[in-house]
Amino acid sequence: MIRCIAIDDEPLALKQIASYIEKTPFLEGTGQFESALQAITFLQENEVDLMFVDINMPDLSGMDFVKSLNNPPRVIFTTAYSEYALEGFKVDAVDYLLKPIGYSDFLKAVEKAKTRIQPKEGSTTEVHSDDKFLFIKSEYKILRINLSDIKYIEGMREYLRIHLQSEKPIMTLMSMKKMEEFLAKTTFMRVHRSFIVNLDKITTIERNRIVFDNNVYIPISEQYKPKFQKYLDDNFLV
Repeated sequence: MIRCIAIDDEPLALKQIASYIEKTPFLEGTGQFESALQAITFLQENEVDLMFVDINMPDLSGMDFVKSLNNPPRVIFTTAYSEYALEGFKVDAVDYLLKPIGYSDFLKAVEKAKTRIQPKEGSTTEVHSDDKFLFIKSEYKILRINLSDIKYIEGMREYLRIHLQSEKPIMTLMSMKKMEEFLAKTTFMRVHRSFIVNLDKITTIERNRIVFDNNVYIPISEQYKPKFQKYLDDNFLV
């Protein structure tokens, strides 16, 4: 059983989350709070595996509340405002649910939490994954994508197409520059004005082109060639 609490200053929203927890077999609701300040005392005295936290709350916002905790439980944020989604990655949120929340979306989020909460023998302490990820908005959904699942990113005017390892590409409204800045300290590198590649996924380079599966050829432009060549030289064994 995953022990969880819900925090929301809106009584109806809090009641809804509590009802979803109650109808989910592997969840155990251990507390409901209308402010983050009330929850702090509870967390000091009780073990919790998962928290449902509303972001927009008076006195102490959900985001600031989570950031203030040492070794916090896993977190699923709930809010009516989509612009906070990218902030979620900074606190390693499991997922981000937009209100009004349907049970199917709730269930998908807690299934993600279930895979990430791995109790040690004899305790409920979870093992935190070091996998990096990002949140993007695609159509009317906010999606979490692990960086390790991305092969390359393709720029298409004001949109980006994110090509994944085993799923269909995902389209999102975002600039290449913004994505490049976000990925600056990762294993991703921009090799062309229209392409950012995951260096960990490269297996073949042919005639100034990176070759991916299904005969996908990504050109390496002159502008980005020196940086990419340095990467090759640093990892070249002769």
